[in-house]
Amino acid sequence: MTRVKEFNLPDLGEGLTEGEILKWLVSVGDTIELNQPIVEVETAKAAVEIPAKWAGQVRAIFHDEGTVVEVGTPIISIDTDPGAGELPEPSAESLAAVQVAPAEGMVEPGMTGGHSPGGRTAVLVGYGPRTAAAKRRPRKAAGAPAAAAPAPTAPAAPTMPMMPAVPTVPARPAALAASNGSAAPAAGVLAKPPVRKLARDLGVDLAGLTGSGPQGSITRDDVHLAAAGAAAPEAPAVGQAMAAPSFGPDREQRIPVKGVRKITAANMVASAFTAPHVTLFHTVDMTRSIKALDRLRALPQWRDTRVSPLLLVAKAVLLAAARHPMVNSTWAGDEIVVKEYVNLGIAAATDRGLIVPNIKDAGRLTLHELAEAMTGLVRTAKAGRTSPADMTGGTFTITNVGVFGVDTGTPILPPGESAILAFGAVRETPWMHKGKIRPRQVTTLGLSFDHRIIDGELGARFIRDVGDFLTDPEATLLAWT
Repeated sequence: MTRVKEFNLPDLGEGLTEGEILKWLVSVGDTIELNQPIVEVETAKAAVEIPAKWAGQVRAIFHDEGTVVEVGTPIISIDTDPGAGELPEPSAESLAAVQVAPAEGMVEPGMTGGHSPGGRTAVLVGYGPRTAAAKRRPRKAAGAPAAAAPAPTAPAAPTMPMMPAVPTVPARPAALAASNGSAAPAAGVLAKPPVRKLARDLGVDLAGLTGSGPQGSITRDDVHLAAAGAAAPEAPAVGQAMAAPSFGPDREQRIPVKGVRKITAANMVASAFTAPHVTLFHTVDMTRSIKALDRLRALPQWRDTRVSPLLLVAKAVLLAAARHPMVNSTWAGDEIVVKEYVNLGIAAATDRGLIVPNIKDAGRLTLHELAEAMTGLVRTAKAGRTSPADMTGGTFTITNVGVFGVDTGTPILPPGESAILAFGAVRETPWMHKGKIRPRQVTTLGLSFDHRIIDGELGARFIRDVGDFLTDPEATLLAWT
């Protein structure tokens, strides 16, 4: 077996087909250890550090920083036995030994890289199958002529007999309906029964879609994007950190839409044109909440914990969701899925765009545990280290627009959620209190919700309960628990 092994870009999350190399953490000639981080890659979900699969010496780096690389493409080669002397001159056989993946059946079933009895491929966490995803799902070049596809009446023999049961599907992240005449019939499309039913309900033809899921399968997000009828918009550079904009001769700057911003744009388009949004506003006197926070900060066990008004807003949302469970639910076509657990999302603005990591089962946390979880969540997001798992499965989201000095807003629902709360700036405002106008700490809440699930009465009761807690958290907590 060859000493030099090529490390392919692994599949960092379900459905991801490419990643941008942000920074190399090693150089050619460096000696590295097993599981040592070697490169930082940004996908459509997060920026992650990838560890080395082997210890040894770096022989070559195949892609520069800033390059977008497909999953399964070699990015670095490692000499796993650098102490064995100089490498022999490369020959056709040695190159083939480095570059060619092992044939089907050469790996014991159930072992890493081998096929399990159920047809799945056994992999290590964070690494894709030994047979590269790019080989199973080759990317079709932009503008490729449709004539290259086989004629519908005389389908060509498959070019990759290693996986005859899986049709070759271009791996494009956005799957919009496009009738090009070369799509496979709907019966041969890879899609689970719930996805097929969703497509029928939304009037989407699966035959016209390109799947972004594993092995080119069509996901619910693909169907929602197709139903929206538009791709991710050319997003302006709002909120993106740019120290020195570079303008061309036409005095315009063009910023590629990729990574976190690309998937955020697609999700927002899908949500805006799928769920009927309604927004209610509620202005609240938070003076007692601000005083309660001051008392918390003075307690010994809270002195090293970050305490902000957002903490009490989060607690208010969790308590109100327990009182009104339908607010914490998902529209699933022919049924509404109501969830007892609350995976609380906190929208965070980062240099790479807006992300919404969530705290799993936040309703079971104490107030102190919730404060620690929120602090860690925001710190990780700002550093660009949020894992894909932390950005999936959210059930309710809070967006704190008040940190930017904004009074409130009408936020768009994250896909799959039925409500999102905008928390505005807390300002000292003239307010009628006990029959007199006094300066009080006042904020405005904005609740957007899916009107298919939440009607006006339920939305009003929920935001009123959140406001009641913020008006007098101690008395409300005693009354509700």
